[in-house]
Amino acid sequence: MGKGFYKVPVAVNEPVKTYAPGTPERAAVATTYTQMYNTTIDVPMYINGKEVTTGDTATMSPPHDHKHILGTYHRAEKKHIEEAISTALEARKLWSQMPWEQRAAIFLRAAELIAGPYRSKINAATMLAQSKTIHQAEIDASCELIDFLRFNVQYMTQMYAEQPASTSDVWNRLEYRPLEGFVYAITPFNFTAIAANLPASAAMMGNVVVWKPSDSQIFSAKIVLDVFKEAGVPPGVIQMVMGDPEMITDTVLDSPDFSGLHFTGSTFIFKELWKKIGANIHNYKTYPRIVGETGGKDFIIAHKSSNPAQVATAITRGAFEFQGQKCSAASRVYISKSIWAASQKHLKAQMETFKMGSPEDMSNFITAVIHEGSFDKLAGFIDQAKKDSSAEIIAGGGYDKSKGYFIEPTVIKTNDPKYTTMCTELFGPVVTIYVFEDEAWEQTLHLVDQTSEYALTGAIFSEDRYALEVGVKILENAAGNFYINDKPTGAVVGQQPFGGARASGTNDKAGSKLNLYRWCSPRMVKETFVTPTDYTYPFLG
Repeated sequence: MGKGFYKVPVAVNEPVKTYAPGTPERAAVATTYTQMYNTTIDVPMYINGKEVTTGDTATMSPPHDHKHILGTYHRAEKKHIEEAISTALEARKLWSQMPWEQRAAIFLRAAELIAGPYRSKINAATMLAQSKTIHQAEIDASCELIDFLRFNVQYMTQMYAEQPASTSDVWNRLEYRPLEGFVYAITPFNFTAIAANLPASAAMMGNVVVWKPSDSQIFSAKIVLDVFKEAGVPPGVIQMVMGDPEMITDTVLDSPDFSGLHFTGSTFIFKELWKKIGANIHNYKTYPRIVGETGGKDFIIAHKSSNPAQVATAITRGAFEFQGQKCSAASRVYISKSIWAASQKHLKAQMETFKMGSPEDMSNFITAVIHEGSFDKLAGFIDQAKKDSSAEIIAGGGYDKSKGYFIEPTVIKTNDPKYTTMCTELFGPVVTIYVFEDEAWEQTLHLVDQTSEYALTGAIFSEDRYALEVGVKILENAAGNFYINDKPTGAVVGQQPFGGARASGTNDKAGSKLNLYRWCSPRMVKETFVTPTDYTYPFLG
């Protein structure tokens, strides 16, 4: 085909469908949900374009209906991981040399498949696998994933256009090569979009990827894989493997061709991976790129000038949407004393209207937490708060796992700003509030900054611009995504690049060019048109 400088379609954020009663999208996803719920599937691994089964299987169940079996998935042996690595490296020979516009076309097609024929399927799968309401599934599995794919293509073309200056006698060219080796992508349960973007963003830049999705997200990960296959991702470019995480990781990190880690998950696991990579550093052909987005203990702080209804809504949405299982979810709140009574009134009034249950009933705002381990941990913190003199449960506090892993949205009020639930990442629908004296604004800002090891997201509420300016300065390093008069969740690709620092990750900002730069290794090419034939310079004369 011809050569040229190609313009890709301008990336625009995918509109979020309402799923209001009577809409066609609501009917479509309800039908798809029922079909998926009543059909059991078997999910093989995907290695070099082939479906690989092992007979060593585990079951998949909805967190809101844990006795119901959605199907099984196959677990790898070491030989399967070795095969995934070797065939990925073989696929790299062609994929790394494929013209960028051909790679772009594949992922733009994937975006359109999700926007159209796969939309109800990927949303319903996310509702079932991760117990997301239809709204949370729509903004994640459809809209955010579509945005990742479209905007990353646009960012990739912008990067390739970034070239050094040349002169009449020297042409300087910058090539954005893929990494020499393969990338290992480890993805979390909580966002289908992240599960797809971590392997896709690296692959888009010409890399090959071994992808291990979370055990709790495999049901919807299969839909992602189906989309990639239909979009035309060649065999061996994105390999999907499941099984024992330690065995898979050790096998991957033992390979001298390991060239990068793209990770979203817990801080502890990320640090352990970093340590293993460091221990193996003399074995690698290149220095591996390490990109991670990990935990958070995200805050809201409200000045006395804040609107109490706005603060309450930031808590109900920021702390309780998707049961608080977002790394950006509000988990600790600091409210000025003079607005506390009104804020509490609005908060309780809103929470009294919450409905909890299966996402199949689209009037439910709250569903289940991801698995029994999460349920038991959260129940333990709630029980402890009921006993502690420094804590008081002012809303919620109930839980039940007889059918699904349901934790009531719970608000703890504490008189100790360093109380356990103010400091510990919980990853559930539990938020803790500390009320501070109006005159202690700056002191409390420093408290917010110093309380947590994390620095992912945070929100500040104030109608006083001077107080706001002080807060923005003091909290400069407390959050990689910082919100003024808004909840600390809901980053949109192309608008708010996402990532945090400190123990929250490497802050490589998914949904921006900053992330894509990590998956390429530039080569500078200088071409001289008239080459010197004499070594001497004028100063020698």
